Amino acid sequence: MINSGRLRRRHRPNDGQREAVLLSPVLVTILIAGLAFSTPREIAFSRLLPAAPALAAALWPVFPTVLLGASCLLIMIGLSFIYADLGTPYTAAAIIAVTMAAAYASHLRLQREETLFQVRLVADAAQKVLLRPLPHRVQDVELESLYLAAQEQARIGGDFYEAADTPYGVRLLIGDVRGKGLSAVGAASAVINCFRENAYDQPDLEAIIRRLQITISRYSAAVPADDQTEHFATVLIAEIPHDRQQVRILNCGHPPPVFVRGGRIHVLEPTLTSTPLNLSVLLGDHYYVDTVAFVPGDQMLLYTDGVTETRDRAGEFFPLADWARQHNQAPPRELLDRLHADLLRYAGGRLDDDIAALAVRRRHTGPRPLRPD
Repeated sequence: MINSGRLRRRHRPNDGQREAVLLSPVLVTILIAGLAFSTPREIAFSRLLPAAPALAAALWPVFPTVLLGASCLLIMIGLSFIYADLGTPYTAAAIIAVTMAAAYASHLRLQREETLFQVRLVADAAQKVLLRPLPHRVQDVELESLYLAAQEQARIGGDFYEAADTPYGVRLLIGDVRGKGLSAVGAASAVINCFRENAYDQPDLEAIIRRLQITISRYSAAVPADDQTEHFATVLIAEIPHDRQQVRILNCGHPPPVFVRGGRIHVLEPTLTSTPLNLSVLLGDHYYVDTVAFVPGDQMLLYTDGVTETRDRAGEFFPLADWARQHNQAPPRELLDRLHADLLRYAGGRLDDDIAALAVRRRHTGPRPLRPD
């Protein structure tokens, strides 16, 4: 069972502003009442009193809304003793009518908020199944992850990642299903589940990618025809053997990983092009593995294209390689935290695409030697 308290808002720097907004119906009531008592009756500020419960309906529960409406009614009655010809019956009737409508609107709003809260609980549970938390360390490999949804209300999308500690080494998966909505989420889930089953048994990366190809093809065939164009994915699989100072990478149309070695940055473009998932009928069944050194202290950044396709106000893409050069000494968690903050800053606070990233670093181990390449 998910702890609903985790979904509640934590303390934020703008909590004072939020409290001011919640108190705004009271402030409006005080302001109108003050003006009504202190100005000539010809101005008749008292006619604005129904606005206070109307505003409360958007912010408060039902009972406080009704209580504020009753307070406005009492204020209007008090004004009638000072100004006998204010048209009190008409204004009082307006206050009563608006308060009743506001109470009903507040009730409907609370119902919708509760429904939205339950939907978010389900979405959080689905995300924990689709993108379960990864271990921070697998033997001599440090691993950290980042996922950002393009919409603040979203919890899951078509970007995905996974890691597995297998007899062949640490195997990593990151990918991006083209398309939006539940269709893309379903395809991503099928790919992740297939990887989880086959990463431990298949002897090489080519065998894993062929299983993923079969899985997404079957999934695509099982959905309506008008959705099938969305079901292709770019993926990257990496394998870090425990007994060798290297990493094997099979890149199927995915953005190239960024390596950090000795403070220097290297972007690993694939030597030969491998076919994205579910496009083998159009492009052929071609898969190639690149093997590069990955020694203790080296770090590797895997990411989806939402990172490099983030734009600033001028339409310029996020310069990931240049950014990585400025943060080449940061450990995995700190690197992703900085990436998160800088992407939001670069995009002006709002992302246009989902983002997933993995930061992987090989730790310095004890005296046990690693076999050379």
